[in-house]
Amino acid sequence: MKALYVRVSSLDQKTDRQRLQEDDFDLVIEDKCSGSIAFFEREGGKEILNLIKNGVLTSLNVWQIDRLGRDLRDIINTIHFFTEKQIPIHFISQGLTTIDKNGNENSITKMIISILGVVGEMERNQIRERQMEGIRIAKMKGKFLGRKVGSKEDTLKFLSKEKNKKALELLKKGYKIVEVAKITGLHYNSVSKVKKIGLSEE
Repeated sequence: MKALYVRVSSLDQKTDRQRLQEDDFDLVIEDKCSGSIAFFEREGGKEILNLIKNGVLTSLNVWQIDRLGRDLRDIINTIHFFTEKQIPIHFISQGLTTIDKNGNENSITKMIISILGVVGEMERNQIRERQMEGIRIAKMKGKFLGRKVGSKEDTLKFLSKEKNKKALELLKKGYKIVEVAKITGLHYNSVSKVKKIGLSEE
């Protein structure tokens, strides 16, 4: 079975670009969660793991490396796991495959993935630093005020937000706060607030 794995970080993002060749595959598995979550801890990752355990997955296809994950160590561990199982991972847009036709690990691909992973981590750190610097400058200028002390967000408006709505649905199904936070990309405290407000109103 050839599976296509697609991932976006938030519920409102679209996966169309990653699905351009979806008709070429037997199964499409989708995750909407942060790439910082370990691959096999995601809902889609767990589904893929079951396919591997049942011996039906022959290849995994991903649009590009960062869809597999954002943490270099987890990417390498995930690829290593697939390689040990002799299941190649094809990165479509980058034209890379982890295992060659003879079943050997592709050393060139491994090197490129490591380099791209390091570059990706550097980019994320730079974005974070720029955000913090922007907030610091805004605070100095008195422009970063945040929510006014004592102000409250309307309950209905809060629960109507796409991520919060999804979180509430998952909580009602019995998912734990930690699990919901991973699936939706919300902070643990935000999910706790959704649970407190949403479930108390039933």
